[in-house]
Amino acid sequence: MAFLTLPTAKIHYEDNGSGEPVVAVHGLIENTMYWSETGIAAGLSEKYRFVSMDMRGHGQSAATGIPPGYDAETIAGDVEALADHLGFERFHLLTHSTGGFAASRWAMENSHRLAGLMLTDTSSATCPMPGSREEREAFFDKFAASFENQTWDEIIAFAKKRPFPFFRGIAEAENNEPMWETAHRIIRIGNRQEIAKFVRTFYQDPDLQVERLPQITCPVLILVGEKDDLFIEPARIMSGAIPDCRHVVMEGVGHMTAIEAPDRLADELLSFLRDHPLEMGSNLNC
Repeated sequence: MAFLTLPTAKIHYEDNGSGEPVVAVHGLIENTMYWSETGIAAGLSEKYRFVSMDMRGHGQSAATGIPPGYDAETIAGDVEALADHLGFERFHLLTHSTGGFAASRWAMENSHRLAGLMLTDTSSATCPMPGSREEREAFFDKFAASFENQTWDEIIAFAKKRPFPFFRGIAEAENNEPMWETAHRIIRIGNRQEIAKFVRTFYQDPDLQVERLPQITCPVLILVGEKDDLFIEPARIMSGAIPDCRHVVMEGVGHMTAIEAPDRLADELLSFLRDHPLEMGSNLNC
């Protein structure tokens, strides 16, 4: 078990395999298990050095500062700090959902450090909800309260009854009980109170910042599930604005692509990585 101690956080990460480095960042309520429990980490670490991290406030990572740093800039800074700590001058960056919100913004200024950016089920906005600021704040306050007031068992039970938008793909899949069990295993280690704080502060900017997307000059994979209702349109817009972009829509799949279709996701990731190798000698320690 490895940790990186920063001035305002203690970041948990897992480091497996060898070769070109791939740093992976999960989405809201997830953690490193999003990659390990679904086989993505094992599949990629056969050919790459796969480093997955828990965002602060998630999994085994803890915010230690006041304020806790639950914002896109700080989360992106944690990713950069981990890469620096491990000696990765350049690396591949894999993200899901909220992790991609932070990564896409960071890449607008720092894509020279990336051999490739893989954005799965995500957006370049840091708030996926439309409406006025007041409407968004009311929505996320109610969303945060659901974590404060319900157990993880109750949250999964509620998602089964009302799966839109994040669990629609699982709900509509055949033989989906193992998927629900995997989702439950992943999220149940999270601290619900910290996640509630994260929800109340992170999701601020609904602007995709399309005018800045061309500044992402590294190769990019934008992958989204066909049933990922929140992100199917942002994915289309982003793919049209980023210069070197591969846009993949996975048929029959929703937001939780690693849980719903891990083999198909791994194939897409490995294909992208093979097509965009990291130049030899561009890392300090890989």
